[in-house]
Amino acid sequence: MKLYKSQELKIYNSISGKKEIFKSQTEGYVGMYVCGPTVYNKVHLGNCRTFISFDLVFRYLRHLGYKVRYVRNITDVGHLENDAETGEDRIAKKARLEQLEPMEIVQKYTVDFRNILQEFNNIPPSIEPTATGHIVEQIETTKKIIEKGLAYEANGSVYFDVMKYNESEHYGILSGRKLEDMIPNTRELTAQSDKKNPQDFALWKKAEPEHIMRWPSPWGVGFPGWHLECTVMSSKYLGESFDIHGGGMDLKFPHHECEIAQGQAANGVAPVNYWMHANLLTLNGQKMAKSTGNNILPEELFTGENKNLSKAYAPSVARFFMMQANYRSVLDFSDEALQAAEKGFHRLMDAMLLLPNLKAEKNSSFDVEKWKQSCYDAMNDDFNTPVLIAKLFDAVKIINSAKAGSEKLTAEDIKLLAETLKIFSFDILGLKPLDALQSGNENAERLGKVVELLIDLRKRARDNRDFETSDKIRDELAKLDIQLKDGKEGTVYTL
Repeated sequence: MKLYKSQELKIYNSISGKKEIFKSQTEGYVGMYVCGPTVYNKVHLGNCRTFISFDLVFRYLRHLGYKVRYVRNITDVGHLENDAETGEDRIAKKARLEQLEPMEIVQKYTVDFRNILQEFNNIPPSIEPTATGHIVEQIETTKKIIEKGLAYEANGSVYFDVMKYNESEHYGILSGRKLEDMIPNTRELTAQSDKKNPQDFALWKKAEPEHIMRWPSPWGVGFPGWHLECTVMSSKYLGESFDIHGGGMDLKFPHHECEIAQGQAANGVAPVNYWMHANLLTLNGQKMAKSTGNNILPEELFTGENKNLSKAYAPSVARFFMMQANYRSVLDFSDEALQAAEKGFHRLMDAMLLLPNLKAEKNSSFDVEKWKQSCYDAMNDDFNTPVLIAKLFDAVKIINSAKAGSEKLTAEDIKLLAETLKIFSFDILGLKPLDALQSGNENAERLGKVVELLIDLRKRARDNRDFETSDKIRDELAKLDIQLKDGKEGTVYTL
């Protein structure tokens, strides 16, 4: 039986503002779309958090037995500076600054983006379409919206008529905004003179002579609007209405709001059932910004070459740190927090290494089945990774106690613990098993020999009544989070 039939998953739906029981439109299948990067620069950690969050969603849905089609786009045209309706295309501007062709910029930073996510152990999406690869479809969708009377052409550009749309639908349904409240607060920009109303947004923009990226259309030479690409690509690969749409919290308005309006206008149905938004990543309590130096690039995290870091951190440690907060919560990145996450990560890995060597007992003092379901309960509660991690550390305590002899586990318990920890740590949380276990096996073996040697030296010191040396060995090991426990059968250690 597929797990999704026995596990009731709830997802926080941004459009309703509450957790809802997840039910896919077609049983056993899930369509998920996530807004991808605009590839004009190196991907930053805030973006990485969003993509890691939805990689977790992808992994868990697949684990539950769904066949998931995960579509994540590449924006390679149409995204203007400051998310504005006028100005220079971000990619074209970068091409001018680096004296390269726009598609060279696209290729350079697309490769960087994919390499970084591979470092974080993200699974590639099922389909990764580009905006430039769907110009024809964007033109056809624009024509369809014009035919329905919800868009108009002005001086070579085409704008979505928000006021007309709002007569029968609610523009602002996702962000909770009301159009009548937006109107008085809108600044009238001179470049917006082609619009009927300041709230109208571009479906197609006329290309000025200096604009490099341009295509022919029924309205003249131009390029597509940023919002339109996601509507076109999501509907092409997932249908006019699909299950999950994800992205960063900063995209809720206007980008996702415009997507809803375009989809509803073009196809007559609400495009998405569940809207999910990942929250921001801050650094030392402040917004990440290159201009202030309060910023870390992923490769700097892996090398430690950043003034905000005291050392390098493995990608799995950073991923583990990000999972310690729910995807909807603001998460503050700091060197101290990463150090704590690193210790926790190694405690989890070390406990998994201890499992095969535990002595199996006839009876058990721990209900492994109940614990396993508590792990599922955490994930079923809107992918609540902090609670899941707390449950994993409950198991770590049991494993260490079993090693010390104060807890009992049967052979079946040990096997189930090992399987469940592997599933939730590696398959679902996406931590790297090979890096962790290969280095861990080697290091654990060496560490074990060193600790056993120190335990033997401590025993000799105690036998010789040299308690100062004995206590010093115990206390120094404790500083390294290695606890010694003396018992009738000798001294054992836990990590």
